[in-house]
Amino acid sequence: MKKTILLLALLLSFLSCKKEPNPYEINKQNIGLLTDSTQVKDLKTVFEKDSVVFTHPNKFNPSFTVTVFDTSGKKLLELTPLHFKDSTSVIESIQIIDSKFKTKKGVNTRSTFQDIDENYTISRIDNLINSVVISVNELNASFTIDKKELPSNTRFDRDLQIDATMIPDQAKIKYFMLHWN
Repeated sequence: MKKTILLLALLLSFLSCKKEPNPYEINKQNIGLLTDSTQVKDLKTVFEKDSVVFTHPNKFNPSFTVTVFDTSGKKLLELTPLHFKDSTSVIESIQIIDSKFKTKKGVNTRSTFQDIDENYTISRIDNLINSVVISVNELNASFTIDKKELPSNTRFDRDLQIDATMIPDQAKIKYFMLHWN
């Protein structure tokens, strides 16, 4: 009887433990503790172990950005608030820079087009001047691939409708962005 009560107490304590979110896991509406409703004024609390640097617009950088560095000075993320000079603004977009941030399916900044294509449904592919942008609505994400990664016959025609079959599996991701709000 005592063993049953002890076992039941242990089981209840394990079940009542709150699971901490993985600080490096990327989901549609959050990256670790950073969510699509986190306000600018709360960023230092969300990234309390890291360094949060606010960059105000100037003639060299026209946008207000927030850069997150780890304790060794390595750049992790670059955040763009929805509204400039508003501490209650939420984050509009995030550039994932460090490869330790990954989706549940393991996609990160070191992934290839094949990793994206095998794990997610591609919503759209945009043909830009020097790159293609692959949108994945499931994550509110976009992945930019440099056109240098594409076959030469697809690099220079901006009117060409690029589809997934035209992008080599081993094409590397240049930028990984999340878009909120």
